[in-house]
Amino acid sequence: MKKILALAFCLAMAAAAAGQVPVTENAAQGRPPVKQRLFFGGSFGLQFGTVTNIEVAPLAGIWLLPRIAVGAGPSFQYYKDPFGRTAIYGGRTMLQLTVVQDLNNIIPIGLNMGIFVNGEYELLSLQRAFFMNNPESDGRFLYGSFLAGAGISQPTGKKSSMNLSFLWSVTGNEYGIYDTPEIRVEFYF
Repeated sequence: MKKILALAFCLAMAAAAAGQVPVTENAAQGRPPVKQRLFFGGSFGLQFGTVTNIEVAPLAGIWLLPRIAVGAGPSFQYYKDPFGRTAIYGGRTMLQLTVVQDLNNIIPIGLNMGIFVNGEYELLSLQRAFFMNNPESDGRFLYGSFLAGAGISQPTGKKSSMNLSFLWSVTGNEYGIYDTPEIRVEFYF
């Protein structure tokens, strides 16, 4: 039920955003070429101490419309705590809807940042022995989760930006993979 609601929410956001774009006869001519709409980036995380957590999550995407972007990429995480260690890997897809492209146009205080809502689906391969608390278990299992949230985007160049997003797991977090909220700093170029 939660997955259906999450999917309906994403589709409603996309439909509402698409309805705000004026349709003209020359709309295809005014659209930038695909090469200019592509973006790359992702996130990298390091944590050392009692708990060691190293994460690499590259991302490639395309701006479908000036306010709607989709992307996908692999994800790898090494995790070690006093009880054991594991490798988590898989992939993720994301949908981003820019609500405000430039905050300075609304509130002229010199902040040229955007505000967006974000939805992600991650499919991860988890080690049975680590997550099922059964050392006798062998192999891996797949775990899918949907995350939704919002964030801010600060331009750092002509096509680059730094995004700070706050995501919550909508479909549950029974294996404790995500913080509440999951805070991500990503760079796009």
